[in-house]
Amino acid sequence: MLINRRTLRIEWGQCDPAGIVFYPHYLIMFDASTGWLFERTGLKPLPMRQRYGIVGLPIVDVGARFLMPCRFDDEITIESAVSEWGRSSFTVRHRILKNDALAVDGYEKRVWAAPHPERPGAIKGQVIPAEIIASLSDPTGATTISSANPVESADDN
Repeated sequence: MLINRRTLRIEWGQCDPAGIVFYPHYLIMFDASTGWLFERTGLKPLPMRQRYGIVGLPIVDVGARFLMPCRFDDEITIESAVSEWGRSSFTVRHRILKNDALAVDGYEKRVWAAPHPERPGAIKGQVIPAEIIASLSDPTGATTISSANPVESADDN
């Protein structure tokens, strides 16, 4: 599996009166880290939506275990990787490390969502394209997706 790592410094505005990160900020970090994981394969949000006809990757489940507090000015590393694939959903695991120790262990379950064909304004899970699974499963990061080549749909054949 492809693991994306990014290093951040905890900012004052992310902390509560006790001086530790207020837990909703971890969910914001998870969301951004999923975006960076996809970008590492060559997929940015808007081109990805256009290329695959999706509306996005909504979260249907999220969770975290807080094992060690992170405080203002701490440097942390976030490791993100897809840990499980379903037909139209996937789970991204996020590990936040502080001084190489696991501080937060979390996950997001997301759906590859397209407009619902029969209900305007609604969304529906869609089969995740094989090239997406391949690129996010390649531990070397060498399998990238070119935004220049549109995906053929079943209607094109």
